[in-house]
Amino acid sequence: MIYKLKDFLFFLINGKTKYRLHSPFVFNFVRSILLDNRKFYAFELIKSIKKTTQKYTHKIPITDLGAGSRGRVKRERSISAITNKSAIKHKYGKLLFRIVNYYKPENILELGTCIGIGTMYLATGNLKSKVITIEGDPNIATIAKTNFDRYPGGLDHIELMEGNFDTVLPHALAALQKVDLAFIDGNHRKVPTLNYFHQILPYCDESSILIFDDIHWSKEMMEAWKAIQNHPDVRLTLDIYRLGIVFFGKERKEQEHFQLYF
Repeated sequence: MIYKLKDFLFFLINGKTKYRLHSPFVFNFVRSILLDNRKFYAFELIKSIKKTTQKYTHKIPITDLGAGSRGRVKRERSISAITNKSAIKHKYGKLLFRIVNYYKPENILELGTCIGIGTMYLATGNLKSKVITIEGDPNIATIAKTNFDRYPGGLDHIELMEGNFDTVLPHALAALQKVDLAFIDGNHRKVPTLNYFHQILPYCDESSILIFDDIHWSKEMMEAWKAIQNHPDVRLTLDIYRLGIVFFGKERKEQEHFQLYF
Protein backbone atom coordinates (compact mmCIF):
# COMPACT_ATOMS: atom_id res chain seq x y z
CA MET A 1 0.00 0.00 0.00
CA ILE A 2 2.80 2.42 0.86
CA TYR A 3 4.57 1.57 -2.41
CA LYS A 4 1.41 2.25 -4.44
CA LEU A 5 0.86 5.59 -2.70
CA LYS A 6 4.45 6.70 -3.36
CA ASP A 7 4.21 5.47 -6.94
CA PHE A 8 0.99 7.40 -7.56
CA LEU A 9 2.39 10.61 -6.05
CA PHE A 10 5.47 10.27 -8.26
CA PHE A 11 3.19 9.88 -11.26
CA LEU A 12 1.23 13.01 -10.33
CA ILE A 13 4.45 15.01 -10.06
CA ASN A 14 5.84 13.80 -13.39
CA GLY A 15 2.69 13.41 -15.49
CA LYS A 16 2.27 15.76 -18.43
CA THR A 17 -0.65 17.40 -20.19
CA LYS A 18 -0.78 18.33 -23.88
CA TYR A 19 0.51 21.80 -22.93
CA ARG A 20 3.82 20.38 -21.69
CA LEU A 21 4.61 18.10 -24.61
CA HIS A 22 7.38 18.64 -27.16
CA SER A 23 6.76 15.47 -29.19
CA PRO A 24 4.45 16.04 -32.20
CA PHE A 25 3.53 12.35 -32.24
CA VAL A 26 2.55 12.31 -28.57
CA PHE A 27 0.79 15.66 -28.83
CA ASN A 28 -1.30 14.24 -31.67
CA PHE A 29 -2.04 11.10 -29.63
CA VAL A 30 -3.29 13.22 -26.75
CA ARG A 31 -5.35 15.53 -28.95
CA SER A 32 -6.79 12.91 -31.32
CA ILE A 33 -7.23 9.95 -28.93
CA LEU A 34 -6.99 10.82 -25.22
CA LEU A 35 -9.07 13.99 -25.56
CA ASP A 36 -11.48 12.68 -28.18
CA ASN A 37 -14.88 12.97 -26.48
CA ARG A 38 -17.03 11.74 -29.35
CA LYS A 39 -19.75 9.27 -28.42
CA PHE A 40 -19.72 6.24 -30.68
CA TYR A 41 -22.67 3.94 -31.27
CA ALA A 42 -20.83 0.97 -29.76
CA PHE A 43 -20.30 2.64 -26.37
CA GLU A 44 -23.89 2.50 -25.17
CA LEU A 45 -24.36 -1.02 -26.54
CA ILE A 46 -21.35 -2.35 -24.64
CA LYS A 47 -22.33 -0.44 -21.52
CA SER A 48 -25.79 -2.02 -21.69
CA ILE A 49 -24.32 -5.52 -22.08
CA LYS A 50 -22.11 -4.94 -19.05
CA LYS A 51 -25.10 -3.75 -17.00
CA THR A 52 -26.98 -6.90 -17.93
CA THR A 53 -24.06 -9.08 -16.82
CA GLN A 54 -23.87 -7.20 -13.51
CA LYS A 55 -27.37 -8.42 -12.68
CA TYR A 56 -26.39 -12.09 -12.57
CA THR A 57 -25.82 -12.94 -8.91
CA HIS A 58 -25.44 -16.73 -9.20
CA LYS A 59 -21.99 -18.10 -8.48
CA ILE A 60 -19.64 -20.04 -10.72
CA PRO A 61 -16.40 -21.90 -9.87
CA ILE A 62 -13.27 -20.03 -10.88
CA THR A 63 -10.26 -21.96 -12.16
CA ASP A 64 -6.86 -20.30 -11.85
CA LEU A 65 -5.07 -20.92 -15.15
CA GLY A 66 -2.62 -18.05 -14.95
CA ALA A 67 1.03 -18.56 -15.82
CA GLY A 68 2.71 -20.68 -13.21
CA SER A 69 -0.52 -21.98 -11.68
CA ARG A 70 -1.55 -25.61 -11.45
CA GLY A 71 -5.13 -25.12 -12.58
CA ARG A 72 -6.46 -25.20 -8.99
CA VAL A 73 -10.14 -24.38 -8.58
CA LYS A 74 -10.59 -21.38 -6.27
CA ARG A 75 -13.69 -20.31 -4.37
CA GLU A 76 -16.90 -19.66 -6.22
CA ARG A 77 -17.69 -16.09 -7.22
CA SER A 78 -20.84 -14.47 -8.51
CA ILE A 79 -20.90 -13.25 -12.10
CA SER A 80 -21.83 -9.78 -10.85
CA ALA A 81 -18.77 -9.72 -8.57
CA ILE A 82 -16.50 -10.83 -11.42
CA THR A 83 -17.96 -8.12 -13.64
CA ASN A 84 -17.62 -5.38 -11.03
CA LYS A 85 -14.07 -6.27 -10.04
CA SER A 86 -12.42 -7.60 -13.18
CA ALA A 87 -14.20 -6.22 -16.25
CA ILE A 88 -12.46 -3.19 -17.75
CA LYS A 89 -13.84 0.21 -16.76
CA HIS A 90 -15.67 2.02 -19.54
CA LYS A 91 -13.19 4.90 -19.42
CA TYR A 92 -10.37 2.61 -20.48
CA GLY A 93 -12.53 0.47 -22.75
CA LYS A 94 -13.46 3.56 -24.72
CA LEU A 95 -9.77 4.45 -24.91
CA LEU A 96 -9.03 1.02 -26.42
CA PHE A 97 -11.81 1.63 -28.93
CA ARG A 98 -10.40 5.03 -29.90
CA ILE A 99 -6.88 3.65 -30.33
CA VAL A 100 -8.18 0.90 -32.62
CA ASN A 101 -10.48 3.30 -34.44
CA TYR A 102 -7.63 5.74 -35.06
CA TYR A 103 -4.83 3.36 -36.09
CA LYS A 104 -7.04 0.68 -37.72
CA PRO A 105 -5.02 -2.43 -36.74
CA GLU A 106 -6.07 -5.47 -38.76
CA ASN A 107 -4.82 -8.21 -36.42
CA ILE A 108 -5.63 -7.77 -32.75
CA LEU A 109 -4.57 -10.01 -29.86
CA GLU A 110 -5.94 -9.90 -26.33
CA LEU A 111 -4.61 -11.85 -23.35
CA GLY A 112 -7.32 -12.01 -20.69
CA THR A 113 -10.84 -11.93 -22.11
CA CYS A 114 -12.65 -11.89 -18.75
CA ILE A 115 -16.36 -11.37 -19.56
CA GLY A 116 -15.51 -9.80 -22.93
CA ILE A 117 -16.11 -6.10 -22.30
CA GLY A 118 -12.60 -5.02 -23.30
CA THR A 119 -12.73 -7.43 -26.24
CA MET A 120 -15.86 -5.75 -27.56
CA TYR A 121 -14.30 -2.30 -27.32
CA LEU A 122 -11.31 -3.57 -29.28
CA ALA A 123 -13.42 -5.40 -31.86
CA THR A 124 -15.87 -2.57 -32.53
CA GLY A 125 -13.08 -0.04 -33.03
CA ASN A 126 -12.41 -1.70 -36.38
CA LEU A 127 -15.08 -4.10 -37.61
CA LYS A 128 -12.74 -5.25 -40.40
CA SER A 129 -10.12 -6.51 -37.95
CA LYS A 130 -9.42 -10.07 -36.86
CA VAL A 131 -9.49 -10.38 -33.08
CA ILE A 132 -8.14 -13.35 -31.14
CA THR A 133 -8.69 -13.25 -27.39
CA ILE A 134 -7.51 -15.81 -24.84
CA GLU A 135 -9.27 -16.66 -21.57
CA GLY A 136 -7.97 -19.20 -19.10
CA ASP A 137 -11.18 -19.95 -17.23
CA PRO A 138 -13.78 -21.93 -19.22
CA ASN A 139 -16.75 -20.67 -17.19
CA ILE A 140 -15.78 -17.03 -17.66
CA ALA A 141 -15.13 -17.71 -21.35
CA THR A 142 -18.73 -18.93 -21.66
CA ILE A 143 -19.98 -15.63 -20.23
CA ALA A 144 -17.81 -13.71 -22.70
CA LYS A 145 -19.23 -15.70 -25.64
CA THR A 146 -22.75 -14.95 -24.44
CA ASN A 147 -21.90 -11.24 -24.29
CA PHE A 148 -20.48 -11.30 -27.82
CA ASP A 149 -23.76 -12.84 -29.03
CA ARG A 150 -25.70 -10.07 -27.28
CA TYR A 151 -24.05 -7.41 -29.40
CA PRO A 152 -26.49 -6.42 -32.19
CA GLY A 153 -25.48 -8.02 -35.47
CA GLY A 154 -22.91 -10.20 -33.74
CA LEU A 155 -19.14 -9.92 -33.59
CA ASP A 156 -18.08 -12.74 -35.89
CA HIS A 157 -14.56 -11.38 -36.27
CA ILE A 158 -13.77 -12.34 -32.65
CA GLU A 159 -12.21 -15.75 -31.99
CA LEU A 160 -12.04 -16.78 -28.35
CA MET A 161 -9.40 -19.36 -27.41
CA GLU A 162 -9.61 -21.08 -24.04
CA GLY A 163 -6.70 -22.29 -21.95
CA ASN A 164 -3.46 -21.43 -20.22
CA PHE A 165 -1.71 -18.53 -21.93
CA ASP A 166 1.54 -20.48 -22.01
CA THR A 167 -0.13 -23.20 -24.05
CA VAL A 168 -2.54 -21.20 -26.20
CA LEU A 169 -0.52 -18.07 -27.01
CA PRO A 170 1.76 -19.78 -29.60
CA HIS A 171 -1.33 -21.05 -31.45
CA ALA A 172 -2.93 -17.59 -31.38
CA LEU A 173 0.21 -15.99 -32.76
CA ALA A 174 0.49 -18.61 -35.49
CA ALA A 175 -3.14 -17.97 -36.46
CA LEU A 176 -2.64 -14.20 -36.62
CA GLN A 177 0.84 -14.38 -38.22
CA LYS A 178 1.22 -10.66 -37.48
CA VAL A 179 0.23 -8.59 -34.46
CA ASP A 180 -0.84 -5.04 -35.22
CA LEU A 181 -2.16 -4.42 -31.71
CA ALA A 182 -2.02 -6.49 -28.53
CA PHE A 183 -3.75 -5.84 -25.22
CA ILE A 184 -2.06 -7.79 -22.42
CA ASP A 185 -4.33 -8.05 -19.39
CA GLY A 186 -3.85 -11.46 -17.93
CA ASN A 187 -1.18 -12.28 -15.40
CA HIS A 188 -0.05 -9.28 -13.37
CA ARG A 189 3.40 -10.62 -12.54
CA LYS A 190 6.81 -9.67 -13.82
CA VAL A 191 8.12 -12.89 -15.35
CA PRO A 192 4.89 -13.91 -17.18
CA THR A 193 4.40 -10.35 -18.47
CA LEU A 194 7.91 -10.26 -19.89
CA ASN A 195 7.46 -13.74 -21.34
CA TYR A 196 4.33 -12.61 -23.21
CA PHE A 197 6.15 -9.52 -24.47
CA HIS A 198 9.05 -11.56 -25.84
CA GLN A 199 6.72 -14.12 -27.45
CA ILE A 200 4.66 -11.43 -29.17
CA LEU A 201 7.62 -9.28 -30.25
CA PRO A 202 8.69 -11.39 -33.30
CA TYR A 203 5.18 -10.94 -34.72
CA CYS A 204 5.34 -7.14 -34.51
CA ASP A 205 6.58 -4.61 -37.01
CA GLU A 206 7.32 -0.89 -36.81
CA SER A 207 3.63 0.04 -36.80
CA SER A 208 2.57 -2.41 -34.08
CA ILE A 209 1.16 -1.22 -30.76
CA LEU A 210 1.32 -3.12 -27.47
CA ILE A 211 -0.85 -2.12 -24.52
CA PHE A 212 -0.18 -3.45 -21.02
CA ASP A 213 -2.81 -3.24 -18.30
CA ASP A 214 -2.13 -2.41 -14.64
CA ILE A 215 1.53 -1.48 -15.05
CA HIS A 216 1.41 0.22 -11.64
CA TRP A 217 -0.31 -2.78 -10.03
CA SER A 218 2.76 -3.72 -7.98
CA LYS A 219 6.49 -3.20 -7.72
CA GLU A 220 7.20 -6.22 -9.91
CA MET A 221 4.76 -5.02 -12.58
CA MET A 222 6.62 -1.71 -12.63
CA GLU A 223 9.86 -3.65 -12.98
CA ALA A 224 8.37 -5.49 -15.96
CA TRP A 225 7.26 -2.17 -17.47
CA LYS A 226 10.74 -0.67 -17.04
CA ALA A 227 12.30 -3.72 -18.71
CA ILE A 228 9.90 -3.35 -21.64
CA GLN A 229 10.69 0.35 -21.93
CA ASN A 230 14.40 -0.41 -22.07
CA HIS A 231 14.13 -3.07 -24.77
CA PRO A 232 16.13 -1.90 -27.82
CA ASP A 233 13.21 -2.44 -30.23
CA VAL A 234 10.94 -0.16 -28.20
CA ARG A 235 11.20 3.47 -29.28
CA LEU A 236 8.32 5.24 -27.51
CA THR A 237 6.15 4.47 -24.49
CA LEU A 238 3.18 6.23 -22.92
CA ASP A 239 2.37 5.66 -19.26
CA ILE A 240 -1.17 6.80 -18.46
CA TYR A 241 -0.96 5.10 -15.06
CA ARG A 242 -3.51 2.33 -15.63
CA LEU A 243 -2.17 1.43 -19.07
CA GLY A 244 1.28 1.34 -20.62
CA ILE A 245 1.36 1.81 -24.40
CA VAL A 246 4.34 0.73 -26.51
CA PHE A 247 5.27 1.98 -29.98
CA PHE A 248 8.09 0.91 -32.26
CA GLY A 249 9.47 2.60 -35.39
CA LYS A 250 13.17 2.83 -36.18
CA GLU A 251 12.75 6.37 -37.49
CA ARG A 252 12.79 7.45 -33.85
CA LYS A 253 16.51 7.61 -33.18
CA GLU A 254 16.23 7.83 -29.41
CA GLN A 255 13.89 6.17 -26.96
CA GLU A 256 11.26 8.46 -25.46
CA HIS A 257 9.04 7.76 -22.46
CA PHE A 258 6.12 9.92 -21.37
CA GLN A 259 3.76 9.90 -18.40
CA LEU A 260 0.39 11.40 -19.33
CA TYR A 261 -2.62 12.43 -17.30
CA PHE A 262 -5.83 10.73 -18.36
